[in-house]
Amino acid sequence: MKEFADWLLLILTLPTDNATARMRYWRALKAKGCAVLRDGAYLLPLTADDGMAEMCGSIGQAGGTAYLVRFASADETQEEEFRALFDRTDEYTNFRRSVEVVQRTLVGLNPAEITKLMRKTRKEFEALAAVDFFPNEASVRARSAWDELVQAADAVLSPGEPHSGEGDTQLLNRASFQGRLWATRRHMWVDRVASAWLIKRFIDGDARFLWLVSPDACPKDAVGFDFDGATFSHVNERVTFEVLAVSFGIDGEPGMTGLANMVHSLDVGGLVVPEAAGFEAVMTGARERGLSDDELLFEMGRVLDLLLAHFAATERRRAK
Repeated sequence: MKEFADWLLLILTLPTDNATARMRYWRALKAKGCAVLRDGAYLLPLTADDGMAEMCGSIGQAGGTAYLVRFASADETQEEEFRALFDRTDEYTNFRRSVEVVQRTLVGLNPAEITKLMRKTRKEFEALAAVDFFPNEASVRARSAWDELVQAADAVLSPGEPHSGEGDTQLLNRASFQGRLWATRRHMWVDRVASAWLIKRFIDGDARFLWLVSPDACPKDAVGFDFDGATFSHVNERVTFEVLAVSFGIDGEPGMTGLANMVHSLDVGGLVVPEAAGFEAVMTGARERGLSDDELLFEMGRVLDLLLAHFAATERRRAK
């Protein structure tokens, strides 16, 4: 016998004299991705339940009534009807059109404007994906459009952004990397500035840095990082900062996990790190001041010192 999805049906009434409460709950139900069966009846897949019982209690406290019913589709026809209520094809189509507009405007924007626009578009995509309970081809096309936009923005913000290679990350001896010349692409962004800070702080205290106009100009005696063909760059799912940390056994330092997650989030996305937005804003402001890469490393290095201490303190609190 074919099994059908389990559903939650929320049946509610709200006091007519409390427009604020009505609007608040309408917005909350929309944010959860609920489908409207009729006025006062909202449907949600059971697998998407996120605090619906708590919402029922809150509605009661606001002077309304709320009942939450769990049930399964009666037959295949009803199953298809319910699933159709959650079809996000039109929303994904609108998102793709928006992405096309954004991509056409990138070249004429400065880094701060691109960063702001990309953050806004990312939030739109993540909000849509969060309520896409039955993904289909439309979601695949939207994901592809988003990935292309990210690549286009990276090409403008950071020409020569490395591709991820495959392989194992071996533990290296720091003694072999002392007093070296380290080289990466100029006009640093998050992964490169964090990597340079990591090198200076934990790997090679006497490190000298060369900011390359092109990776092709990297001297043979220099240790390259964060470009294709460099000694240290993206490997598998790790960005350059993470590869360096693992290569030299720094990933176990207090606070380093949180810092690595933040850098990863800002460089390739995928993780939600609250501190990332603040670091990105500071980084954008530093670049807007027209600092040289040496000045940028000095300024952002102080911020990274503080963030490392913050993440270390957070780890200690969680361990108690």
